Amino acid sequence: MASDHCSLSSYSRCTTKHLNLHLNVDFIRRVISGKVELTVEALEDRFSALTLDTRDLKIISVKTNGQAARFSLGPKHSFKGTPLEIVLPFDLSRGQHVIVEVTYETSPSSTALQWLSAEQTAGKKHPYLFSQCQATHCRSMVPCQDTPSIKHTYYAQVSVPQDLVALMSAVRDGQTADPQDSSRIVYKFRQTVPMPSYLIAIVVGALESRVIGPRSRVWSEKEFVDKAAFEFSETETMLKTAEDLAGPYVWGQYDILVLPPSFPYGGMENPCLTFATPTLLAGDKSLSNVIAHEISHSWTGNLVTNKTWEHFWLNEGHTVYLERMIGRSMEGEQFRQFDAMGGWKDLQDSVNTFGANNPLTNLVPNLQEVDPDDAFSTVPYEKGFTLLYHLEELLGGPEVFMGFIKAYIQLFAYSSVTTEEWKNYLFTYFKDKVDILNKVDWNSWMFTPGMPPVKPQYDTTLADACISLSQRWIKAKDQDLNSFSESDVKTLSSPQMIEFLSLLLQEDPLPLTHVMKMQQVYDLNSYLNSEIRFSWLRLCVRAKWDDAVPLALKMATEQGRMKFTRPLFREVYNFEKFQEEAVRTFIANRAAMHPVTAGLVSKDLKVDAIITTNL
Repeated sequence: MASDHCSLSSYSRCTTKHLNLHLNVDFIRRVISGKVELTVEALEDRFSALTLDTRDLKIISVKTNGQAARFSLGPKHSFKGTPLEIVLPFDLSRGQHVIVEVTYETSPSSTALQWLSAEQTAGKKHPYLFSQCQATHCRSMVPCQDTPSIKHTYYAQVSVPQDLVALMSAVRDGQTADPQDSSRIVYKFRQTVPMPSYLIAIVVGALESRVIGPRSRVWSEKEFVDKAAFEFSETETMLKTAEDLAGPYVWGQYDILVLPPSFPYGGMENPCLTFATPTLLAGDKSLSNVIAHEISHSWTGNLVTNKTWEHFWLNEGHTVYLERMIGRSMEGEQFRQFDAMGGWKDLQDSVNTFGANNPLTNLVPNLQEVDPDDAFSTVPYEKGFTLLYHLEELLGGPEVFMGFIKAYIQLFAYSSVTTEEWKNYLFTYFKDKVDILNKVDWNSWMFTPGMPPVKPQYDTTLADACISLSQRWIKAKDQDLNSFSESDVKTLSSPQMIEFLSLLLQEDPLPLTHVMKMQQVYDLNSYLNSEIRFSWLRLCVRAKWDDAVPLALKMATEQGRMKFTRPLFREVYNFEKFQEEAVRTFIANRAAMHPVTAGLVSKDLKVDAIITTNL
């Protein structure tokens, strides 16, 4: 079995089949307390002890099949947490099951949980809780075998204050008054499709929902719910398109939850309940491709899962490929090509940030003693997609290659895979084209840092207008600036505006005169689309426009999506005149940020180093 460098649990000796959670959410103390019953199957004879992953959990008691069991916590590792060693009062034979019941409490500083005060929500009246377990944070919420190589079903009962609603990454299964406390409600959930621990998710808040399709609702605070219902109204079309491409949707319900702004990702593919950032609410559905991405994860990631985080590209590269195939079905091949061009630039950006020789830019990195959060970037997404697109071109085009992807999903459904297993199946499926596959430089693609060994030639039809406009600005002398007018951008779609700005970000910084003129003729400060605003503000800060700094720091702090927050802080930090301002603003807002975001921005701005040297 592939060894998982990110887990301390005894996953090679036993496997969790089912979790039964009984949770009590305490907003005053900012903890979840309760118990989990794990149904564990022995994978060897004379099995008498097991280890679970935990991080900052208070373990109160452990029982096995109802009998008290001895337990101890091992030494704490910097990011893997603390192993919970449990000794069974009996031996099991291979294939036998035991129910391990752990009563525990989370820490207020659990890395999986973000507790928001009422002031940090849109409604300002009620507190809010949400989880983010990917990659290795579930262990700070539930004692478990926190590795994607193990999949299990789960049931849950969650007690919350009666004016709040609880949701999980599972099918809702009713609610009852809490027999222990009449001011609380118990919500019940069941997830009957086996899934890895990182997909366990919980949210508690003043939530409302709207029906947006036969198997879909959108959930959020009431301030966002109608906006979200409009923005994501094409969800059922995307689901049906994905089913045509990849096979039946097995999870039953597909709901979308729009979170408060501090959610650190664009989306998170929690089964039955995709989490989405409010920065997608552009008002024109132009950013709903993120939902196509999360829908695609229902097959690649959730149904077929990377066995360890080294193989994360199997989740993300295939999901980007499927997302763009949905776009192709709905918008045409030119749209897919245009989207892929944008992805190549995002990849270039990540490689530049990490450095072209950084081993974390390998498609399959070595994560021994590396926190997977530190390795997170667009590399597995876009380098992974580029490899799949390159193979598509070599092996006969999108229809032929999609046949392989569908077969791969069917073969490995409900299990976890490594890159080697994926590659072996690729060679089996295309057994009549092995000579072509043998010419692929697999070592360069998989295990070499930097950009891919092959750059695809994408169709530039939709990009040509963006390319020519960006070139005009790059080549313009000061005396040419009056040749630009509002009409330059009138016919550009939102994705084309994003492309135009990202092309400018690929070049040397524009002179300040040019950026000021661009604002004058295009009024880019008035755009509400978060992707356009983000690229525009980066461009302004790079051009050393003082007036843009407060706007960039405002965007970096009024939402917490890492894709926006980290680069905006970095741009201001690199503008030497405002370096201290960037650090000050971060320190003032750090407490309101998601712990993962705060940790990574503090590394970007070298804040902990500054604090240490000033002591």
